[in-house]
Amino acid sequence: MASFQTTPLLSSSLTKINASIRLPNPSPPSYSVPKLPSTTTLRVHQLNGSKHTIPLENNVVTTHIYQHLFTPTTNKSNNPTVQLYAILEEVADRIQMHANIGEQRNNWNTLLLNSVNIITLTATAMAGVAAVTTADAGAPLLALKLSSTLLFSAATGMSLIMNKIQPSQLAEEQRNATRLFKQLHTQIQTLIAIGNPTEKDVKSSMEKVLALDRAYPLPLLGAMLDKFPAKYEPAVWWPSSQSQRRSRTEESKRSKNGWSEELEKELREVMKVIKKKDSEEYERLGNIALKVSKSLAIAGPLLSGIAAVGSSFLGNGSLAALVPLLAGSLASAVNAFEHGGQVGMVFEMYRNCGGFFTLLEETIRETLEEKDSEKRENGEVFEMKVAIKLGRSVSELRRLASKSASCGMEGIAVDEFASKLF
Repeated sequence: MASFQTTPLLSSSLTKINASIRLPNPSPPSYSVPKLPSTTTLRVHQLNGSKHTIPLENNVVTTHIYQHLFTPTTNKSNNPTVQLYAILEEVADRIQMHANIGEQRNNWNTLLLNSVNIITLTATAMAGVAAVTTADAGAPLLALKLSSTLLFSAATGMSLIMNKIQPSQLAEEQRNATRLFKQLHTQIQTLIAIGNPTEKDVKSSMEKVLALDRAYPLPLLGAMLDKFPAKYEPAVWWPSSQSQRRSRTEESKRSKNGWSEELEKELREVMKVIKKKDSEEYERLGNIALKVSKSLAIAGPLLSGIAAVGSSFLGNGSLAALVPLLAGSLASAVNAFEHGGQVGMVFEMYRNCGGFFTLLEETIRETLEEKDSEKRENGEVFEMKVAIKLGRSVSELRRLASKSASCGMEGIAVDEFASKLF
């Protein structure tokens, strides 16, 4: 029983009001809605001892209780947060997909390399046996010639396919994709943990996922990256600057949000070093790796093809026997160097490193182009991130910028790379 006392309301005589609401005893738990009594009595006791009982309908009370207990609560979940969780699930699925396919394509490289080399060496051995077999042997000599020719032809076809798809490079692509999707997964988790994500965050995350899908496609037919492009180009796995371009505002004070003119000059000098030293160096190495990969991809099938043709002329003299033996041996060595040494993987590694420096350069440029410092990332945090990405401390990054500025005034090139990580 609940009781409460009220003060007199503009009455001449002091009254004491004692109100009680009688509710039924709690019934055992059930799925049915409990019935409330139809009326509630309000008893008013005056100081003179008289009592007045006022019956009240329970419409207001019942409505209030039902609304509080049985009305479904409104969905207070943030819609961008829900969308980010949905994107997070897809990113996690892509991580597993790329990891599985990368392992599969790494196995392709090992199995195909072993198969091609075994077939090539077997055909070379048969050609050697056929070379020492006399021409009067007849059927045995013909069998050896046909067998070696067929094996060399099979090795040529397999080598052409292997050189076309470059399984070691495919495996490296999937490893890079797995790492970058894990990085994106962590970024989205951080957005959710910080709280209050916006539609802009959702759109940016979607664009990053789609850009990664384009940069590292899963299928081979139709969507596979060109393994022998006309020239070296760094990998690009981030959305284009047009899709992420932000509105520019009037230039304001740059001393806010951790930014200063000294910091901007420092980052511009770092950007110059990245462009002049690191990016150009990896472009040079990438072009070398591309030329080596192209040369080996042509030489392997060509040598095994020559061996296949030469094996069909076995028994016609010592020179005819020499061609398939030498060509087959060289073809096996070339295939072992190309795919055992994973030249395609090295080229892809250089592409990925070049893309890393290109992305870092574009990130610094776009940040500095934002005139409103309040819309930028905090300057001190951004400086620390750039330093960590380059494998340096903040003090080392500032020293590099100072050295670049001094060399620029003297008209000489910096003798130091920006990155200590790669």
